[in-house]
Amino acid sequence: MECGERKHDSMDTLIQIEAAERARAPRPEWLRVRAPGGENYQALKRLARGLELHTVCESARCPNIGECWNYGTATFMILGNLCTRRCGFCAVPKGRPLPIDEDEPRRVGEAVARLELRHAVVTSVNRDDDNLGGARIFAATIAAIRERRPGCTVEVLIPDFRGSEAALRIVLAARPEILNHNTETVPSLYRFVRPGARFERSLELLRHAKAMALELATGPMLTKTGLMLGLGETYAEVAETLQALAATGCNILTLGQYLRPSRDHLPVKRLYTPAEFEELKHLGLALGFGHVESGPLVRSSYHAHEQAASVAHSQL
Repeated sequence: MECGERKHDSMDTLIQIEAAERARAPRPEWLRVRAPGGENYQALKRLARGLELHTVCESARCPNIGECWNYGTATFMILGNLCTRRCGFCAVPKGRPLPIDEDEPRRVGEAVARLELRHAVVTSVNRDDDNLGGARIFAATIAAIRERRPGCTVEVLIPDFRGSEAALRIVLAARPEILNHNTETVPSLYRFVRPGARFERSLELLRHAKAMALELATGPMLTKTGLMLGLGETYAEVAETLQALAATGCNILTLGQYLRPSRDHLPVKRLYTPAEFEELKHLGLALGFGHVESGPLVRSSYHAHEQAASVAHSQL
């Protein structure tokens, strides 16, 4: 008799026995977070709904949403809620995007003003259907925040714009204080983790951003990037990638543990310990980054206002 089958006592019919699912191992303590809630959380959620805005906190299922929203901070996601790429790690919905919403920058500016933010973070989905149009919305959003909330610093987390220098120039001309572009993983994993992207293209974006900001005389600007760990990279690959990123003159680095959003996404190959994240933090600082935010639950915008404040003027 085959394994997984048994014979009924009074019949010749074979009854299939389904194998029980293997119980999931509990997450270690350092990966546990409280369920989101609280007065500030609910207020920010109502504000986003009322202004028809998206946040990457919700769309990407960020584990820190409760902490950040209760603190009164959120990362606004512009250009819709449908991404034109299908990265294996990302929970943001994929599909054919709607036309670009020209009124979206005004609404983001209003939200920043209502929240009385001192540091605003704006990101977007990939809009490979219209990279220049997407860049213009980034620029308009920066302008709207400055108009509605003077003195608020602005951090933009941009896509690679398919390598378009014209698109990058449009964003930089709007003078964000921080330009962030995440490289996400090591070069050897790009084919699986970031189809449609290339590590060298992201590296060039960070290099060009520094040089272009000087050319445009936009004033001091920090650059920033981040990696997820646990997708199958080796320690040596992480170290080599950090060296390459530091060589661009990048000021701020974030390192966090990849957590699988669903069974449809790439599996976690390894969980890094807090001690390992601390070791990588020291490596990043030794390589020349002005600030390294490194820990299991760190995400790109986690404590973004503190990251910006901690970087010395000598890094500019």
